Amino acid sequence: MNLSRKNIYFASDAHLGARFHKDPLAVEKKLVRWLDHIKEDAQAIYFLGDMFDYWYEYKYVVPKGFVRFLGKLAELSDNGIEIHFFIGNHDIWMFDYLPKEIGATIHRDVLTVDLLGKRFFLGHGDEVDYRSKSFRFIRSLFRNKFCQWLYAGIHPRWSFGFALGWSLSSRKSGLKNEVAGYQGENKEYLVQFAKEYLQSHPDINFFIFGHRHIMLDLMLSRTSRILITGDWMQHFSYIVWDGEALFLDQFEVV
Repeated sequence: MNLSRKNIYFASDAHLGARFHKDPLAVEKKLVRWLDHIKEDAQAIYFLGDMFDYWYEYKYVVPKGFVRFLGKLAELSDNGIEIHFFIGNHDIWMFDYLPKEIGATIHRDVLTVDLLGKRFFLGHGDEVDYRSKSFRFIRSLFRNKFCQWLYAGIHPRWSFGFALGWSLSSRKSGLKNEVAGYQGENKEYLVQFAKEYLQSHPDINFFIFGHRHIMLDLMLSRTSRILITGDWMQHFSYIVWDGEALFLDQFEVV
């Protein structure tokens, strides 16, 4: 390992390719500038879901676009930086393309991992959203391998357009569960989950999630915190861990 690379970074929710971005290319370029900014001291980058607004891998077809982002990730991976992708609720259908092309590790569920001496609980956030039965049903449907096989039979000409249109419609309707402002400690379901989980797993030092599109850093106990990454739509935010300090930051907000 390169000893000068001591930091671990976390980011989520860029929704690259989304039709609701005023300038999708500008968002991607800003993300690439951030990757250039951190590449000298990064030993690992964890993308905690929904980096793409829609991603579905057919056997021989993947979504077009994102060449600057993927190319930069390939460069970083080739230079020894670990790249981790958590599937979100928008980019569930990642299979073997990113592992083969850029050496990324795909995580399909929450992950508990030791990083530089502390215990982390990582996830997109939808994995622990137990509020809505309909959401859980749709989530299980999308993750079902047989349903994925059926969906793969639809020509990309129709499936991609439908998925992006659905995302745009959802965004216009408000996406109340995802992008509502901070609801307070007693109403934020990710905070409530972390508090409950901590009772049986007191060794967790940091819970980190995406999904909610808010920047949050909250003490849960003397030895545990929960952080929510924000997004790359309005906050352009990320989290840094250097083995001593863990903090939220923003990149070139203007």
